[in-house]
Amino acid sequence: MYASGSDQLNPITGAPLTPTDQRSQIRTFNIAPTLTHLFSSSTLFTFGVWVRHDEYNYYPSNDPFSDLGPLQDETVSQLRFLTNAGARVGWSYVKGINNFQAGATYEQTFLTENDGFGIVNPALLPGCTSTACATLLPYDLTIGGVPYHYRGHTDVKEAALYVQDTITTGPWAFNLGIRGDLYNGLQTVSRQPEPRLGVAYNIKKTNTVLRVSYARTMESPFNENLVLSGTGCTNPVVAAIMTIAQGFECTTSPLTPGFRNEFHAGLQQAFGKYFVLSGDYIWKYTHNGYDFNVFGTSPITLPIEWHNSKIPGYAIRGSLPNFHGLTAFIVFSHVAARFFEPTVSGIAPPQPPGVFRIDHDENFGQTTHLQYQPFKRGPWLGFNWRYDSGLVSGALPCLAATATCAFSTSPLDAPGIGLAMIPGTTTPIPKGDVLLVNNVSGLPLTADQEFEAGLTCGGVAATPTTPLPAICPASQLRSNLVKIPGPFSENDDHNPQRIQPRSLFDIAIGHDNLFHGDRYKWSLRLSVINLTDKVAVYNFLSTFSGTHYVTPRTETIELGFHF
Repeated sequence: MYASGSDQLNPITGAPLTPTDQRSQIRTFNIAPTLTHLFSSSTLFTFGVWVRHDEYNYYPSNDPFSDLGPLQDETVSQLRFLTNAGARVGWSYVKGINNFQAGATYEQTFLTENDGFGIVNPALLPGCTSTACATLLPYDLTIGGVPYHYRGHTDVKEAALYVQDTITTGPWAFNLGIRGDLYNGLQTVSRQPEPRLGVAYNIKKTNTVLRVSYARTMESPFNENLVLSGTGCTNPVVAAIMTIAQGFECTTSPLTPGFRNEFHAGLQQAFGKYFVLSGDYIWKYTHNGYDFNVFGTSPITLPIEWHNSKIPGYAIRGSLPNFHGLTAFIVFSHVAARFFEPTVSGIAPPQPPGVFRIDHDENFGQTTHLQYQPFKRGPWLGFNWRYDSGLVSGALPCLAATATCAFSTSPLDAPGIGLAMIPGTTTPIPKGDVLLVNNVSGLPLTADQEFEAGLTCGGVAATPTTPLPAICPASQLRSNLVKIPGPFSENDDHNPQRIQPRSLFDIAIGHDNLFHGDRYKWSLRLSVINLTDKVAVYNFLSTFSGTHYVTPRTETIELGFHF
């Protein structure tokens, strides 16, 4: 991301600003010795200890004012430490129809968070007389302020006990178990029993396996900026920056572990020795489902909890092991990722009840692979086809006033002819027009972001340096990379904004043993990724990974020596 660049000046020194140069660094060490002892042919004992330490540094640009940009009003720095240490003990016993296991785990996670930030947007505080603005004035670098430093620390303790037994008798297989978890972190103590049950039945006459299972699991909070999210609103400076940057009063409640009920139902069917079909349907129902929010307008993310989530989906695979040199498989899947408002903890704006889909929701995806090797010791030819119907992309502009389109003005906002007000302002625009903004943050899209999304208005395309008009008639907004529902059709649950569907093709030809060696082997492979050089995006302004294009056509030659 590039901020102001050299065409703007440092408000203190008057020197030209350099491009944004924010960097991060992670240092890690991990030690995990394990002791195993075999008491008999049926009894095994294991004991292990571990310690892992992570140090995460996030560095601002050398000139803090270079961090000012369309997505950032503050320059930020981070130094976070995570040290996880614990021990586990396990005992397993296998005899007859039983495969029994029992064990215990205890661990502690020491979290230390050091965050620094200073305001670099000269237009953020002037003219503001609220208590929040007064709180932030000492940290406004544009008027000679200094960065604010936040420090938080906690020690998260977790313990677990489990017993389980896999019983195999005739065509039946049963998996029975229970686990108990204790979580003690920040102001929260949670104890949860977690039963598990699985049943499978093998119909040998028809080569069919039927299976169902249930598991209850504890969903504990993410550790990334856990202290900031769980206690930050008690800090007046943190509360003020959220009020000014995201426009809501900062309140939070303790991040409490949720729980998930997960169900699986599956079938595996063999058709002779040449084709195997396997499929599963999965339901995941979570109470207190975790997600992330952003601190202020900065790259710092922190955990929040929604009221609940429902994630059902299926995955089906068909395989052709080997038929006269031909091997093949096809995998197709569907996943719905529905989260239900309001937020129940963490630093997040208050929300009315509602439902929306997060960005790994996809209606349909499939991968087909074919490989043909006419001779056992000869060359082979491979082909891949990948189809994706498109992930949800809530940051896209949209044409309806809903939870994920809160910054849009469209015929749904105020039907009729005339003017409508831009939400949160007194600025009127013609009804039926759409604001070209990020509908997660409400910030205007930059020229480069409009270009990356393939947006056009009235047939005119954005370029990396030339944006579209800030307001575009809904009937003229188009994109070949993202899918924007038309007026009156957007729905956060059933018809959200998505990435455009796409098909990608790859081919490869190779030989695994060029000179027919036994001990030493030479291999050669030529592969072409994205054969048609399709231009497409995986996601647009994702909270976690930003915007990513698919790989352009790439040719690769690999020569290998195996010994």
